Amino acid sequence: MLFQTQVFVLGFLPLVLALYYLLAHRLVAREWVLIVASAIFYGWWDIRFLPLMVGQTIVSWAAARMAGPGHGLLLPLAIAGNLLILALFKYADFAVASIETILATDLPRSPLILPIGISFYTFHLVTYLVDLRRGEAPVYGLRRMLLYVMYFPQLVAGPIIRQSEIMWQFDLDPLRPGCAERIGRGAALFVLGLAKKIFIADKLAPVADNAFATATQTVPLFGEAWSGSFAFAFQLFFDFSAYSEMAIGIGLMMGLRLPDNFNVPYRARNIQDFWRRWHMTLSRFFRDYFYIPLGGSRSGPVRYVLATMATMTLCGLWHGAGWTFVVWGLLHGIALVLCRGWSFTGIRMPGIASWALTMTFVFAGWVIFRAVDFESASRMFAGLGGAGGWGGGKSWALIGLAAAISMIGPSATIFTSEKLRPRLGYAMAAGILLTAAVLEVGTGQPVTFIYFQF
Repeated sequence: MLFQTQVFVLGFLPLVLALYYLLAHRLVAREWVLIVASAIFYGWWDIRFLPLMVGQTIVSWAAARMAGPGHGLLLPLAIAGNLLILALFKYADFAVASIETILATDLPRSPLILPIGISFYTFHLVTYLVDLRRGEAPVYGLRRMLLYVMYFPQLVAGPIIRQSEIMWQFDLDPLRPGCAERIGRGAALFVLGLAKKIFIADKLAPVADNAFATATQTVPLFGEAWSGSFAFAFQLFFDFSAYSEMAIGIGLMMGLRLPDNFNVPYRARNIQDFWRRWHMTLSRFFRDYFYIPLGGSRSGPVRYVLATMATMTLCGLWHGAGWTFVVWGLLHGIALVLCRGWSFTGIRMPGIASWALTMTFVFAGWVIFRAVDFESASRMFAGLGGAGGWGGGKSWALIGLAAAISMIGPSATIFTSEKLRPRLGYAMAAGILLTAAVLEVGTGQPVTFIYFQF
């Protein structure tokens, strides 16, 4: 089920919120409402995927329950099992295709279909099991375990939430003081995310798709290459940040505060700053569960370089089963190492120059990230240099608007939580925006969120 569909906005969400608040004083009942609602939300895509997610959760819970004080091998096996399932569904064909290239022969392909959101809910399971093994998490009951993994706002595209951030909140009374304000701010954030998705991300999608489709066959025109590259960079940001904002908004309407995921990343002045602002919960996951255990920055320069490159390679591979994603991750790893090395020189680059250099690298990286293969990426870069001829390009006004919104002012989350004041005019504006968005999405097939493929 998509957040921006009329079924969700006008039917599913109001019904869930109504049941949740009707049972506000009955903890177990309202948690079961969320679990059942989450199962319906996820099963709406394809009911065949639901048993896998529930099964992984139950097996992980059982391992947590049976592991003794010393934990033994049960928790490592459960962690490995979850990662193996993710690898099987997401990377089996990639591995086979890579072997085919080496051997120059055809091999049988996997018949498995990639379940939506498997990367996100697998990471939730892994974080819990690792935290439990570290002594940083308790053993939860099955109901709570299902709720943690399946909670529908963050189920298929994040934010990636640690158990310590959310589990204690389920115990809070939804009707505690400040209820009306939380619902109002959550609704405002949801509407802003909905508008960003429908009126900006989805409108930029055809511009990017057409340019990159052209690049699979020939070098695109100069204007087409530039508008397509900019369109994808802003589509990706507005699409994913919109999902995160809608998820956080839904959580807030239920009295739950989910962690922020974006903080104006296209205003970053270096690549380290970019990763502190972009998909922040994923950055934190890789930092805490891969980078630091590998040695981080406190075990000498060699260990730092190896840890950084390994972590960013995994980050790239997490985004997609393809060598373009691996190279994209490697490039960001190299950039992070160079950025850290530059910091030791004591030389301060002017702010505007630092920002321009960072954004040039980030936007160039998105070309590799979006291209279906290296040949298409090279054609896009050739088009950006004018090798395909001049002319072309479209939707420059929308691209300019997207650039301004993405770089000026606070993030939508900070705006609604800290800047927004209860005013009738704001409420009316949000209502008009919501109505326009719902009517707009009803005119055609809703566009899925980009990060659902990850």
